[in-house]
Amino acid sequence: MLPILGLFVGVSLLMALLRWLAAHWWVVVLLVLAAAGVAAVVAWQRQVQEQADRQRMSRLRMVLTGPSGLDSLKPDAFEFAVRDLLRRDGCRAEKVGQSNDQSVDVLADDPMGRRWALQCKHKQDPLNGKPVSVGVLYSLLGTYQRVHRAQVPVVVTNGRFSQKSIEWGRQQGVLLVDREVLGRWASSGRPLWELLPRVPAPRSGSGR
Repeated sequence: MLPILGLFVGVSLLMALLRWLAAHWWVVVLLVLAAAGVAAVVAWQRQVQEQADRQRMSRLRMVLTGPSGLDSLKPDAFEFAVRDLLRRDGCRAEKVGQSNDQSVDVLADDPMGRRWALQCKHKQDPLNGKPVSVGVLYSLLGTYQRVHRAQVPVVVTNGRFSQKSIEWGRQQGVLLVDREVLGRWASSGRPLWELLPRVPAPRSGSGR
């Protein structure tokens, strides 16, 4: 009995609504116009975002292929360039570097579900200046999992790494992107995980 009564009440309410809409047809028109307006705004915002993304990548290409390329950037701009390269690769990436950044400048989630924690070291004299010391790797190893919940620790530089950094990074699983790898990453269009050895496997069942 109750289901039948409920069906009767539902049909009655529906009929009453249809009669009300027939008498107030302009409400339907307003709703359609409002929906069309919202759709237009969403489409416009998407177009603006896509244009901004194209402009950002165009600026990035100019930086990478310019006379001095990444060497001409300030440290802060270098971090943004690394972030944009990760976004080019399909990652969700954000620059987080600041005065108290817990040894990480860029955080990224790749399409396979891995979280990357990157420390960026820009060198004013990348060829003849001091290499990135092993202390940078120590700091990153101490925070990338505990603080940032990341699986892939990476140090990126437009310069080079000390021999101790190379050996210690290999032992501890800290991935190193030096000047040569950075150049290939920036110019080839290939994602970073295709250029580095020993990248942790994607999490089981992960992905977007």
